Order: sequence, then structure tokens, then C-alpha cells
Amino acid sequence: MTQILFATFVCHSCIGVASMKFNYQARTKEGSLQSGTVDASTREAALALLEKYGVYVTSLERAEAIPIFFRKVKLFQRIPSSEIVSFSRQLAIMFRSRIPIVEIFYTLAKQTRNSLLKEKIIEIAEDVEGGVPLSTALSKHPKLFNAFYVSMVKSGEVSGELSEVLNYLADHLERDSEFRSKVTGAMIYPAMVLLVVVAVIVVMAIFVIPKLGEMIKEMGVQVPWITKVVLGFSDFLRKRAIFFVLAIAIFIFILFRYLKTESGKKTVDRISLKIPILSGFLQKLYLTRFAENLATLISGGLPIARALEITADIVGNSVYKSVLLETKEGVRRGEPISAILEKYPEVIPPLFTQMTLVGEKAGQVSPALMNIVGFYKRDVERTLDNFVSFLEPLLIIFLGGVVALLVGAVLLPIYQIGLGTF
Repeated sequence: MTQILFATFVCHSCIGVASMKFNYQARTKEGSLQSGTVDASTREAALALLEKYGVYVTSLERAEAIPIFFRKVKLFQRIPSSEIVSFSRQLAIMFRSRIPIVEIFYTLAKQTRNSLLKEKIIEIAEDVEGGVPLSTALSKHPKLFNAFYVSMVKSGEVSGELSEVLNYLADHLERDSEFRSKVTGAMIYPAMVLLVVVAVIVVMAIFVIPKLGEMIKEMGVQVPWITKVVLGFSDFLRKRAIFFVLAIAIFIFILFRYLKTESGKKTVDRISLKIPILSGFLQKLYLTRFAENLATLISGGLPIARALEITADIVGNSVYKSVLLETKEGVRRGEPISAILEKYPEVIPPLFTQMTLVGEKAGQVSPALMNIVGFYKRDVERTLDNFVSFLEPLLIIFLGGVVALLVGAVLLPIYQIGLGTF
């Protein structure tokens, strides 16, 4: 059972200097949790003092009363994937340097700024120090280290090549993170333009159009149809906006609940692979993930059947998951991977199957799959660039059209009023 100690340290070297109180949480070398208050002139001095007493600090915050809206809400605190990538790379480098594994984790904990990740690293270090295999210690934190990660580490432990496996793993995570960043970055501009469009429509509908309606009523001018439409929309938005927003929120909530169900996910996965234009892009995306994860697992020394099973869990699409699971069963029966993949030409292109077949014949499945990864990644990046290049002028035209429609609705009655004065 974890022992909790409350203690207060005073920095005697800071006497005569304005000191501050810091609340801390730390773990001793024995693994017990310790928390309390430390007096020091600066945060760095507080850290140095606590380390002098031989404890591993997991949280250190100034004790002064802070307004609630400035406090960190741990409920929403998370560990970004980029920090897991950085952690994995540092772990690989330090392990290759033959530093004792427990010391590696305590060192990484000291260097980590994210208090939540620091706590998890210390828990892993304590498990390893207690004789638990690294893969088992990592598997206790599935939100940070998925089946792919744990299986790679386990294969390194079994083969005695953990250093090489950690290096493979760090390279893979860096490539995956970079690829995801490119895909996400390509979507930022279209999202910003759509946000501007929505903002323009809402501001015009709530603040500008109602005044126009009042002016038209006072002048008794015949209202053009386009102005009637805009006035009706503005009136609806102002009077029934709450119901409209509520209806959208309920629809989104129900949709998300449905998508979390197995049937909902299968339906969306199946439909998404049939949508024109989008289906080709998604197919390349999933094939890239399929090939790279499988290649990395095979390079790490996992049996092909086990590698296929793990890849099925992380590929991200139920259609490809079922193909991978069937392939796993076929491999266990002694069939080649390519023979099963060619049964699904609608989701596995002939190029993918042929490259896999060549790799199997040459006894180089992993390098063959990585060649596929390189080809599809370039293709996806090219598709993204073309999509953004096509979407930019299209969104600008759309934004211009919306603004022109609203301006036209405003100016036409004014123009008629002007004509009526002559």
C-alpha cells in the first residue's frame, strides 16, 4: 500500500531572501508517495532542495492562492503523442548507451515537464525495479502504449535485441507522427476559411440584416426575393437560434454515440471507402498504415501471424481489420500473405499484392512493405497538395459568393429606394 507523508522543508540558504512556498508531490527511492510544502526563493531552488533529499519530484506548484480559472484542471490534462515520440527516442538512445534501465526511467522522469507523463514514467520505473518485465510494465498504461508498442518491446526482450527494437520503434513513431502532422496541417487552411464564412454569415444575419428589414418596412418598398430569403433566415437565426443549436448538438451527440458502437463504426468505415475521390485517399492512408506497422513489427522480430493480428487492431478501419484477420488465419494454415490479399481487389490494389508477393519470394517481406509505404506516402502527400491547391480558390469563390449574396440582399432594396426618390 502506498504510504503518504506530509513534510515541510526549509531552504536555510535562502534566509534573508524573500522565500515562497511550493506544494510538491514526490516519490522516494522506495516508491512511497510523499507530499508537502517547501520554502525556497525560486522554483529551481525548490527542485534542487528536494532532489538533495533524494526524492523524485512529480509535481511542484507555487502555494499562493491562484484564481480557479488559472489553475490546471487535471481532468483535462493529457499527454500529446509528440511527447510519447520524444520519450521513445530518448529511451532508445539511452538504452543503446547501456545505462541501467531503472536509471533511464528515473532520468527521463526528471527531464519530463508533463506531470502526468512524469508520474506514469515513475510508475513504470518502480515496476521494472520490482522485477516486472518492461513490456508488462508498459502494458499497464494502454492509453499511452498500445498493443503495437508493447508487442515490439516484448519481441526485443525475447530476442535479446531490445536496443535495436527500441530504435525501430522510435523511427516508426517519428515517421508516423510526421505523416499525421502533414495530413492535419493540410486541413487547417480549409477549416479556417469555413470558420470565416460562418462568422460572416452569423454577424451579418444578427447585426446588419435586421436593421435593413426595419428600414425597408418604414420605406414601404417592394422587397426582392433574395432579400426576403435573407430576412427570413436572419429572423429564424435570431428568434430560434437556441433551438437550432440545440438540435445540432443533439444530432452530433447521437451520431457520436452511434459511431462508438461496433455496428456504427463498421457502417461508416464501409461507406467511407465508397465515396468518390475521398475513398481513393482513405485507401492509400490505410494501406500506408497497414504496410508500415506490419513491416515494423516483422523487423522487430515478431512472428508474421502475430504481427498481422496487432496490425489489425491499429489499422483504424474495420474493413481492413477483417482482411488482416483473415490473412492471419491463412498464414497460420501455411498460405502466403499475397494469396489472401488478392481476394480483395476492391480494397487491396494489385500493386500492393504484387509487391508483397515479390517480398515473399525473396524472403524480404519487411523491405518490400516499406517500399510500398514510401510509394503511398508520396502519393498521399501529392494528393493532399493537389487537394489544397484546388480547394483554396474554391473556398475563396464560395466565401466571395456568400458575401456577394448578403451584400446584394442589402443593396437591392436601397437601390430601389434610391430610384423611388427620382
